Formats: sequence, C-alpha cells, structure tokens
Amino acid sequence: MTDDDNSARMRTDEPLAVALRYGDRSAALATVTASGKGALAERILQLAFAHGVKVRTDSDLAQILSEIEVDCPIPHEAFAAVSEILAYLYRCQEKTPD
Repeated sequence: MTDDDNSARMRTDEPLAVALRYGDRSAALATVTASGKGALAERILQLAFAHGVKVRTDSDLAQILSEIEVDCPIPHEAFAAVSEILAYLYRCQEKTPD
C-alpha cells in the first residue's frame, strides 16, 4: 500500500458537524456541545437550521473540533478560528458579546 492509498482511505465524503456553545456565564471558553459524522452530522445540521442557528463551513476547523469530547472547552489551537466565527455570528445578530 502506498502513501497515496493511505491518504485516500483517510479521506471521506461523509459530512462532519460540530456544535459549539459560548456565552454561558459558567464557562469562559466555547465548548463543544455536539459532534458527529455522516447521518449524525446531517441531524446536527438539521437541528441547527430548524432552530435558526447560524452555520459556518470550515472543514479544517471542524476536523480539529471533532476530536474534542462533548462538554469540553475548545483547544488553544482553535482560539483564533473560533473567535473569528463568534465575531461573525455576533455581527449577523447585530449583538456584541457580554
């Protein structure tokens, strides 16, 4: 098996979704509230859309965050990217963080 074969096996067209929560007074950092691949990812997205939750596509960040256990804070490596997303969401809602 070649390196190309290995990388092809690691790639997938399965959807990946990660949900975050931020703004909870008990947690200073954004936390992962849901994560899943395939049908579970599709269900996470359906619930987000149904409840008017803004969705942002960032496959690299989703891959990093999918490794985090649910109810755990985001890792330091993801701070900058998550901060950009939160700023975008606040602008969309015309709100500023508490």
